[in-house]
Amino acid sequence: MTTTAATGQADTAMQTKPLYDLTVSLLGCVRDHDFTSLAQLCDDDFGIVEITTTGGSLVIRDRAGWEEWFTGLFAQLDAAKAHTWSEITGYEARVGQDMAYSVVDFDQMFVTEQESLRFTVIATIIWKREDDGWKESRYHSSLIGVTPA
Repeated sequence: MTTTAATGQADTAMQTKPLYDLTVSLLGCVRDHDFTSLAQLCDDDFGIVEITTTGGSLVIRDRAGWEEWFTGLFAQLDAAKAHTWSEITGYEARVGQDMAYSVVDFDQMFVTEQESLRFTVIATIIWKREDDGWKESRYHSSLIGVTPA
């Protein structure tokens, strides 16, 4: 379940900011291992910088690499019977006419029968407006820390 960790006014304030709902959708696609919906939300014109399953950084520069990463990741998570979800703890966004960016602080939860981990992450998302709405154009995530959940 994608939720916000804060309560009360902070939740409401974050939820009313631009592109928040799309950000929740992106994180929900990852939670649900929903490649098809994720692919429709993302163009990743200049690639992504993603956190690997071992906590390192992975630079992906093209759509083929992006597709390979996410189909492989979702297959690994399914094989491990892993449950993942994100808890947004901070959110800011700025929107222009055709481009926007958001900064998302979130905890990515990872739970299997063997372990439960909390990955604290900050991600920057560049968005572009297309005829059918906003699409993710560039994603860059940084791992801040990992703790037992």
